[in-house]
Amino acid sequence: MSIPALLQRLFLVEMRRFFMVISLVIIIGALFQGFSLPYKKTFSLSPADEGSIVMLISNATFSNNLEPRPIIVYNAIANHTHSFDLDKEVEDENETKGADMDSDLSSDENEHSELTLKVDAIIGKSSMMEHDAGVDDTSLQVTAREVRHVNPEQAEKMDSMEGATALTVGGVQNGAVIMPVELPGIPAKNRENMDTESRISTSCFPANVTFANDVTSLAEIKPRNTVSITLNKKASRKSISTSNRQETHPTSISQMNSLLLQSFVSSHNVKPQWASACDRQLLSAKLKIQNAPNIRSSQGLHASAFRNVSMFKRSYELMERLLKVYVYKEGEKPIFHQSKMRGIYASEGWFMKHIEGNKKFLVKDPRKAHLFFLPFSPQMLRTVIFGQKLQSQKDLEEYLKNYVDLVARKYSFWNRTGGTDHFLVGCHDWASRITRKYMQNCIRVLCNANVAKGFKIGKDTTLPVTYIRSAENPLKDVGGKHPSERYTLAFFAGGMHGYLRPILVQFWENKESDMKIFGPMPRDIEGKRLYREYMKSSKYCICARGYEVHTPRIVEAILYECVPVIISDNYVPPFFEVLNWEAFSVFVQEKDIPNLRSILLSIPEEKYLEMQLRVKMVQQHFLWHKNPVKYDLFHMILHSVWHNRIFQMKNR
Repeated sequence: MSIPALLQRLFLVEMRRFFMVISLVIIIGALFQGFSLPYKKTFSLSPADEGSIVMLISNATFSNNLEPRPIIVYNAIANHTHSFDLDKEVEDENETKGADMDSDLSSDENEHSELTLKVDAIIGKSSMMEHDAGVDDTSLQVTAREVRHVNPEQAEKMDSMEGATALTVGGVQNGAVIMPVELPGIPAKNRENMDTESRISTSCFPANVTFANDVTSLAEIKPRNTVSITLNKKASRKSISTSNRQETHPTSISQMNSLLLQSFVSSHNVKPQWASACDRQLLSAKLKIQNAPNIRSSQGLHASAFRNVSMFKRSYELMERLLKVYVYKEGEKPIFHQSKMRGIYASEGWFMKHIEGNKKFLVKDPRKAHLFFLPFSPQMLRTVIFGQKLQSQKDLEEYLKNYVDLVARKYSFWNRTGGTDHFLVGCHDWASRITRKYMQNCIRVLCNANVAKGFKIGKDTTLPVTYIRSAENPLKDVGGKHPSERYTLAFFAGGMHGYLRPILVQFWENKESDMKIFGPMPRDIEGKRLYREYMKSSKYCICARGYEVHTPRIVEAILYECVPVIISDNYVPPFFEVLNWEAFSVFVQEKDIPNLRSILLSIPEEKYLEMQLRVKMVQQHFLWHKNPVKYDLFHMILHSVWHNRIFQMKNR
């Protein structure tokens, strides 16, 4: 062999070694990078075959020679076998949403081995990826390997996701609900040219999400422990498949009425360690209410909208005359004694402000109090705790336990009754979960009034969700058109939160001219104006649940004098103890969405006019005033607490 040939051969050998070393370095670097992902949040999809597609969002790493293309996924079911100490949902308060005013709330009241990742609530920025048309159409599964905590800066963004993805529903393909998405930063004309069937909707996954093959089918993707509604190839507008592991039999409005009557017979109250003069006053008031003289009507009240207007009037009068509330001074701002007056959780702040500034009901001597108010805001608690890098439900529960222990050590009133004469107010979804353990005996005034998840009819009471845009003028735009000028049969617009709304829009968007059913409307001034005009000119306003059972649309419908159509199984409407909701609203079970139009058309015009008139009658009970007035929202909330406390006490 000649010397040149030998040198050439040696050169090739050395080059092979060089490239092997380089390849080894790259592999080791990739492995090191995979094991050092920020915040240790790692999720993986079960591979459908050996040729799995792997994408690390934060690092833009792809296998199978795929080009980085945005994929958007709406929700995912996560299976896990160990404790998951990051709370499963962080909601979007988004006070500047405009027409889409539902909170991005998603909570789970039950510990279970299956976890739903509310991907649009984990991080403030969208890392969106579009589905690659080449993969097969199978279901999406996510396994939670390890989640430790959320970056505090990200947690801060969670409350102000003004750039959250606006969702609209497209069609059904191969068993999946395919939902196109408005992509921020992409001109509308370009979005229209995108392949509709290759787009699946979400806001975003957290960084460092590992995907496997086949990420197109969303037929089984749903919030956990809620009724799942699946559209498949055989789905039609006349049928809808509903199934659920724990809520197989939704509680109907008639069943809730029965539960209310039962609560008066079987008291939730804990027998006090010793009797007090205040107890005797309450028991005396109870007898007077039960024996109230019958009245057909009363100034400012309308009998047809109440269960028993005579008892309500007598109860309200006694409340005004007798009730004394003690507000604990303990607790520091901003969690305690701080009122937030705008946004979707504003009910917390408005009530706290009015009760702490009230000279009529407030008492300085706790020995003279019939009720004790725990002045904390679940919304502010969540915000502050996240700022301190404490994020789990247990952290929040322990925080409240420490507060209760402080109150119990300093005063004797909590221990005397076990907390049954104490009450709290919470609109934030987490309020129902973080108070169910150490404050279970309290009267809980909750927006998330889900009778299937621990809400006790007759003891707890529902806090109306009131979206306040202006603290200076909370009554702005109240009112609506005359029934003769309401030409739209039914209206809904909003984000595709939860499992139900995509189904509602899928069935009814652009299907009937008198059914104005949309996804989110534009958030500009014109979009907000159009939203209000639809509310004010529609006969029925659809109040479909989001991630949780409640929605601000119920109060909005009443303010705009539109008959509410409540589609939310197991939701207990506000002031259920005294108002006859069936007299001025329509309840439709979630499974009956395909029959929605026929249900509404079957209501005689005369009955509709009666319901619409009663909506106007009860409107006064759902209004916030800068200075509270008789029968307004502040007084109605306080009355519900007073009422439930009295009727949970046993006559001696």
